[in-house]
Amino acid sequence: PWKPFWLKYGSRLASRPLAFVRSFASPLLFLIMSKKASKASKAADSINARLQLVIRSGKYQLGHRSSVKTLRNGKSKLILIANNCPALRKSELEYYAMLAKTGVHHFNGDNNELGTACGRYYRVSVMSITDPGDSDIISTFAGDA
Repeated sequence: PWKPFWLKYGSRLASRPLAFVRSFASPLLFLIMSKKASKASKAADSINARLQLVIRSGKYQLGHRSSVKTLRNGKSKLILIANNCPALRKSELEYYAMLAKTGVHHFNGDNNELGTACGRYYRVSVMSITDPGDSDIISTFAGDA
């Protein structure tokens, strides 16, 4: 009859089959976990770090209504829009940003992730940056509409 090879080749492995499997599984898991991060996750980490710097040292507005106000007044430098923002609202913001010559960045995450990136415990669909502070987020992300 067929037997697993650890039962064939010695009682040490036969008495501890899970230890044998773990001895091969741990290097495999190490290889999987040590794989380099993808470009998308690096870009997300990059914008999240820059957003944290804006939150600490700059000025910003959260929400659709206050972001539209900053765009109308010409104070906004960059608009961040979550990817699940409604299409009509998104096109309205893009139109106002085009009139105000303001950069638009489509955030690669939904409004929960944008709120978390801003350090808030609630959802944020739109963020308007009026003063970047110490961050270079305007020069980095203003051009990718």
